[in-house]
Amino acid sequence: MNTPGNTFDIAVEPAFDFLSADYAELFDHSAATAFQHPLWLHSLYSRLASHAGATPLVVVVRYRATRALAMVLPLLRIRRGPIRTVEFADLRVSDYLAPVCSPTVFSELLGDAEACARIRRLVRPFDLLRMTKLPDGRLPIESLLAAPRRVAMDTNAYATVLVAPFEQWRASAMDRSYQKELAKKYRQLQKKGALSFSCCSDGAAVLEALDVMRKFRGPRFQAQGDGDLLQRPAYYDFYSDVAVRGLGSLARLYAMKMDGEVIAAVLGLHHRDSFLVIMSAFDIAGYKSQSLGALMFEQVAKDCIERGDQMLDFTIGDEPYKKLFGAQASPMWAVTQAGSTTGAISLFALKQAPWLKLAAKRISEVRLSPTRTSTPTR
Repeated sequence: MNTPGNTFDIAVEPAFDFLSADYAELFDHSAATAFQHPLWLHSLYSRLASHAGATPLVVVVRYRATRALAMVLPLLRIRRGPIRTVEFADLRVSDYLAPVCSPTVFSELLGDAEACARIRRLVRPFDLLRMTKLPDGRLPIESLLAAPRRVAMDTNAYATVLVAPFEQWRASAMDRSYQKELAKKYRQLQKKGALSFSCCSDGAAVLEALDVMRKFRGPRFQAQGDGDLLQRPAYYDFYSDVAVRGLGSLARLYAMKMDGEVIAAVLGLHHRDSFLVIMSAFDIAGYKSQSLGALMFEQVAKDCIERGDQMLDFTIGDEPYKKLFGAQASPMWAVTQAGSTTGAISLFALKQAPWLKLAAKRISEVRLSPTRTSTPTR
């Protein structure tokens, strides 16, 4: 049962410093994900928010007695047409969203009626509150905001448990026939020239690989919706900033080269013994039958195991290739709440989206199916 209290001071701090020592300490002791890392959120707010027309809504909870951080809720206000939305700081780059807070402190906040009421007032006004990409088993943000119960999204996240040595993981995670297929294709690839695989160790190597990723991904995603984010200058700057500044700590960029030229690359985040894949690119045109994506992820898994990582997280998306590496599905959740009549109408429309998708799928079934490919997509 909620009780009044005067333990916390709560305010919106639009210019909150995510690179501060206080936030770093809070993050380290929180149940947050890699996508709430100090560098990630600093770059997102400073490089993407204004570009997307979003206003920072950073709800900061401090202990009244010591001024120490208790929780940070990284949100954004975004107007989408006539709809005023409040949502997590995502802007299409984050896969997992969560409050930055420890489970213990979160329980304290839920038990403080005054604190909960204050947070709910600060988040308003909105037409629509949308909290998507909530990982399974994380802090119940809906309870804090007095929002309806979370519902499962129509997509899952996938991760595979890593076991040392690499050969043991490969034998347990991958089908034997698939292991042989990849081994054969790797030998074929080696015969084409000087093949190398490495984790970029300096800024120049990172930028070289990112430039190649942008080149490979452009044509590949051109026909999919509004294309690839890397083609947009603001997003390219965001990923470059995180990859370069996070080198050796948060970010890793793996590159496979043939005769010194990058032919495949994988960008990801390292957090608490897990490597989370966020973007990949492959020279599909130059190596159509080599399954570059699969070979690349096999090498990434090997390097992660050698570094002592315990999880290779392919993050959100139901692409079939993930299961080929022993990845298990984990549900993702969403919380939505209407804050006005306009929001209620919008929420009703969102709930009808599965019917619209089904109708579109039925229409597309009369067309020829695309050629199947084993190359992973992101």
